[in-house]
Amino acid sequence: MEQLKKKLANMHTALQFIKKLGEEIHSVVVKRSTERNLQLVYVIGPPRTDRLQEYDFGPEDFRSLSNFVDGYSLMTYDFSNPQNPRPNAPLVWIRSTMKLLLGPHAADSQNLTQKVFLGINFYGNDYALQGGTWQAILGRDYLSLLEKHKPQLKWEKKSGEHFFFYTDENKHVVFYPSLLSIAMRLDEARS
Repeated sequence: MEQLKKKLANMHTALQFIKKLGEEIHSVVVKRSTERNLQLVYVIGPPRTDRLQEYDFGPEDFRSLSNFVDGYSLMTYDFSNPQNPRPNAPLVWIRSTMKLLLGPHAADSQNLTQKVFLGINFYGNDYALQGGTWQAILGRDYLSLLEKHKPQLKWEKKSGEHFFFYTDENKHVVFYPSLLSIAMRLDEARS
C-alpha cells in the first residue's frame, strides 16, 4: 500500500511539473522568420491491462493537462514480448487504449483527441518459438527472410496484422507491418 501511495505522489508531482513546464514553454516566443511559441508534446505509455490502474495516465490526467500540453505522443506498439509472442500492435489493443485514455466522454472531446499522436511501428519482430529469444527487424531484414524462406503470409483478423512462420534451427513467427495494417491504424487514428 505504501508503494502505491508513493507512486501516486510521484505521479502527481510529475503532472504538476508538466503543467509548469507547459506554462514556461508557452511563454517563450522564438524570433525567426515568423514568431511562434514553442510547443510541448508529452509522451504517454499505454496501460498494460484492460482497465486503468491508479498509476496509469487516464482521462482526468489528459484533461487536466490539456491547457498546458500541445500534443500527446501515445505509444501503441510493443504489445507483445518474447515470453508471449504476438502481434506488435494489435488493432483491438490500440482501440481499447484510446478508449481508456479518453474515457467515457471521448465523443465530447474532439479538441482533445486532435492532440493525440498515435505511435505506429515501422519495424517488426522475429520470435524464436522455443527458447524465448527474439529480435526486432527492419525492412531489409524482413525482405531477406521472405527471400530466404518464401513463407506464406497470413492475416490475423483480430489484430489486423500480417505474420508468417519459418524454420531454421528453430521455428519462428514474424510479425511485420504491411500497407494494409498501417492503413487500418491510420483510419483508427482519424476516427
